[in-house]
Amino acid sequence: MVKSIFKWIGLSLLSVIVLGGAFASHEWYAEKPFMLRSFLDRTVLQQAFESPETLTSLGFLESIGITGHNAELDDDRPEKTDALFAEMKKVKETLLTYDDSDLDESQLLSKEIAMYLLDILLVSEPYRYHNYPVNQLFGIQNGYPSFMDAQHQVNSVGDAENYIARLNKVKVKFSQNLEGLKLREEKGILPPRFVIDRVLEEMTAFVAKPAEENILYSSLKAKLSDAEDISPAEQTRLLNLAKEEIIASVHPAYQLLIDYFNQVADKSTTDDGIWKLPDGDKVYAQALKFFTTTDYSAGEIHNIGLHEVDRIQLDILTILEKENYDVSQGFTAAIETLAAQDEFYYPDTKAGREQILTDYQTILDEINAGLESAFRIRPKASMKVRRIPEFKEKTAPGAYYQQPSIDGSRPGMFFANLYDIKATPKYSMRTLAYHEGIPGHHFQIAIAMELEGMPLFRRISPFTAYTEGWALYTERLAWDLGFQDDPFDNIGRLQAELFRAVRLVVDTGIHHKRWTRQEAIDYMVANTGMAHSDVVSEIERYIVMPGQATSYKIGLMKILELRKKAKASLGDKFDLRDFHDVVLKNGAVPLDILTRLVDQYIADKSSK
Repeated sequence: MVKSIFKWIGLSLLSVIVLGGAFASHEWYAEKPFMLRSFLDRTVLQQAFESPETLTSLGFLESIGITGHNAELDDDRPEKTDALFAEMKKVKETLLTYDDSDLDESQLLSKEIAMYLLDILLVSEPYRYHNYPVNQLFGIQNGYPSFMDAQHQVNSVGDAENYIARLNKVKVKFSQNLEGLKLREEKGILPPRFVIDRVLEEMTAFVAKPAEENILYSSLKAKLSDAEDISPAEQTRLLNLAKEEIIASVHPAYQLLIDYFNQVADKSTTDDGIWKLPDGDKVYAQALKFFTTTDYSAGEIHNIGLHEVDRIQLDILTILEKENYDVSQGFTAAIETLAAQDEFYYPDTKAGREQILTDYQTILDEINAGLESAFRIRPKASMKVRRIPEFKEKTAPGAYYQQPSIDGSRPGMFFANLYDIKATPKYSMRTLAYHEGIPGHHFQIAIAMELEGMPLFRRISPFTAYTEGWALYTERLAWDLGFQDDPFDNIGRLQAELFRAVRLVVDTGIHHKRWTRQEAIDYMVANTGMAHSDVVSEIERYIVMPGQATSYKIGLMKILELRKKAKASLGDKFDLRDFHDVVLKNGAVPLDILTRLVDQYIADKSSK
């Protein structure tokens, strides 16, 4: 959790240069800048410039000719995290010196959100090693090649040489991460055995391929081919250098982790919940508070999930019965009958997978052209659909979104997992596209990045209940607006909501009620109708990311509750565009603050 907060703080940074907001000398160097926003922006910028990978991801310095950071990798030594905690304590002390009476409404909100983030970060300091930074879902072993592939742009020889420099430095980065793994081992924090088996399988396969088949080589080759001003001779030279570094630097870096996990495998256990770690129950309670931005206990969340599972399953059975399906044997049998029909799947071929990507883009283009009645504000950034890289799709989620660069040179990306063709039937595609793309994550994240007049950290804040709640809300919104009028598309929507309700049950089941991995898999298979391969990936995700999966449904329920309240209070004065303006134009916020903002909107609208 700590690392994710720092990552988001770092990612929220910079656009101050792009937006022309140069700091006065006093505001940059003063112990306490005169303006609160200057202090908050400076704090974020200082963290950003400590992270060359963040600077590459945001992609704004390149437009003014600064590229040296693209030859560097982040310093991942454990001491860097210690230093960040110390720095954040100083930031909190300074933030408290800004008197509320001197701040306007917007500034007060920024201060409140900043304090919320700092408090939840600092209270987690004693448990900063209670995680598994190398796991089957994310970690340096797949994050590094994904970063190089998706975010390191190559438009010149210098860009390619920076790319190769990063290949050369990867062993240092892996060694630093290994230090952190050994610290965790000393504290009795080892991942479950299945996690070790998964990452060993992944890394062993990664180094077993010839260098020319490695994604780090093939990605550079494709980028060089697309570059306009790099001669064939230069391309050959650069690719030869890359091959040498993959063999001399990248493979040995991976071998460090392979050797380590082989060494500790027998020390690991098959206990999966975070309860098995020292103070695991306290850590899970903190995770739930961070991810849901509520004070709901694990028991309350579990019971909400059970109630919602029953409700949504009944809605699905009602539709199936109207479509002449036999529902007499219950939900599992009925949904398995639906899922077994070949008409709902694409051919399990290269052409079939290419058609899926094409159809996703068509779905997104269609809804993007039909949202005038629901939205005034739209992101300027475009969005593209891509396949999740094949080397990691076996253990990756069904889809994910990657934010655009802040200068607009890289669009937002909707990555779809095409590993198991049966994992996403045709009737589920609309819902997935709306969630990850338009008007889901792409609208919310890109709009927040483009907001003017508020501190940088609020443009990409780590409030998962808001961000994922919004994305899940847009699945329902698309149905409300008529984009899923086919009854089977509506079943796809309901299955997606059911999936998030089941998450409430299994996440708390694993980490609070001490369910085994298999018990959680069995419950999810029986209550969702999802492909078994997807269920296994999902349950294993919840094990290494305690609490995160509960944020979706909790956020959705709050946003729907607030929309219902606004409609009931305002009657004919209610305008869906106004409601979405309130939700989107303040950036991501905790759910209690969102409630206050909507209440204020209702009061203001009622008085007119």
